[in-house]
Amino acid sequence: MADPPDPSRELPDPLETRHSGLRPGDPFATPLEERRLDRRFRGRLVAPVTVWTAGSGDRRAALTVSSLLVAEGDPAEVLGLLDPLSELFDVLVERGSFVVHVLESADQRLAGMFAGAYPVDPFEEVETVDGEFGPIISGTRHTLGCRLVGSEELGFQMLVRGRIEALEIVVETGKPLVRYRGRYRKLSPEA
Repeated sequence: MADPPDPSRELPDPLETRHSGLRPGDPFATPLEERRLDRRFRGRLVAPVTVWTAGSGDRRAALTVSSLLVAEGDPAEVLGLLDPLSELFDVLVERGSFVVHVLESADQRLAGMFAGAYPVDPFEEVETVDGEFGPIISGTRHTLGCRLVGSEELGFQMLVRGRIEALEIVVETGKPLVRYRGRYRKLSPEA
């Protein structure tokens, strides 16, 4: 598991980040009838929470990503939707490789930091080591090491395809962290 951020820094509750939406009575909230239906529908799908990292040394970038899937095959690929204006997309294209970290419920704050919900540089808050495919967040979690296959514009995002060249499956992990209806959630234990 990743080293927790410095507890002396008073950060907001990760379940109430700026990315989880405004309260219905907030004067800046978009009225329900004006919200995009596709975005509302997507919010009703349970999505895994991952952090994608790329680069090394002084040129590193990362982003919390929930729009992804793994396509089985030989070779297997991971596909994800990234913000085309994000630093991660620029570094990923420049370096041609990236790491996907699967987060667990104890990683809510980590997800918020890499989503930009807190006014901190996540790489100063979380211990990482440079790996073959990009920065690896310290701790025990499932990871994929990927080579960029390509990207294309899809809607408002870039669809990024990566060939999976390395993977680590951790036997003993916590409950997965998921995103549902604009918030981070915990899954119930399996029956």
